[in-house]
Amino acid sequence: MADEKIKAALVQSIAPQQTKVATAPEITAAPEQVNRSTAISILDRTLGGGLPSGSVVYIFADAKSMAEVFLYQFTQARKTYYFSNERNPKYVVRDIKNYGFKADNITFVDIYSAYYITPQVEMVDNVGNEFVDAKIVEFTESNLKKIGIEGGADVNLIFDSFSFYLNLNVNPGVIKRLINVIYEATKNLNCLSFLYGLKDTHEKNLENEILKSCDVIFEIEIDKTSEKISSLLSIPKLRGRVPSTEMLKFKVGDGIQIDTTKDIA
Repeated sequence: MADEKIKAALVQSIAPQQTKVATAPEITAAPEQVNRSTAISILDRTLGGGLPSGSVVYIFADAKSMAEVFLYQFTQARKTYYFSNERNPKYVVRDIKNYGFKADNITFVDIYSAYYITPQVEMVDNVGNEFVDAKIVEFTESNLKKIGIEGGADVNLIFDSFSFYLNLNVNPGVIKRLINVIYEATKNLNCLSFLYGLKDTHEKNLENEILKSCDVIFEIEIDKTSEKISSLLSIPKLRGRVPSTEMLKFKVGDGIQIDTTKDIA
């Protein structure tokens, strides 16, 4: 009898157990995408009326290309939250005005001062400080959450530059988390986010993760010949739409001036 009880217990212990299958939460509809102007009319036409709302745009640029002028002009389209981390905002404002643009509709998130300036208004060398670097990412994420609470779909989020974050002394997972926070904030607000990154500067695997995550890529490069230097813009990625196969030639004058002639091979 005892043997039979032991056998029954063993059978019960190895019998397939009924498990409850976890179900995913109900998927809610994403906000409807609309075209949002870049404030560069020829670029808007090339994009089919503007950029799709809710897009994270990575500006993948040659360091010599003056691609920051794109950022300045983008601020003219709508209210902009400008995360300035490599320069004091007052100098960014001066440059914006030098190109004939207004800065009235820009709210700066002054990461530069939080990173480099002490309460006594003295420069401090925080480069490579792991603790401070982690706090900078937290500060950025905190401000993104505040912006999300304030709401307002027709806004820009600009990160000048995103290379700053990639150079911080933090675990790559922290940067991936930051990308996710930016991505979710952009989608929830149905706004546009612009991340300015420098080409040939960062660890390739992490850079590829960012390029994969972003919805749109603006690639900006310099073409040198014996006679002149040309600035070129291509858009190899435009999620949800067919990307343009054209190379757009532009120059920096009163803002970004795109050449409409079809002479680029």
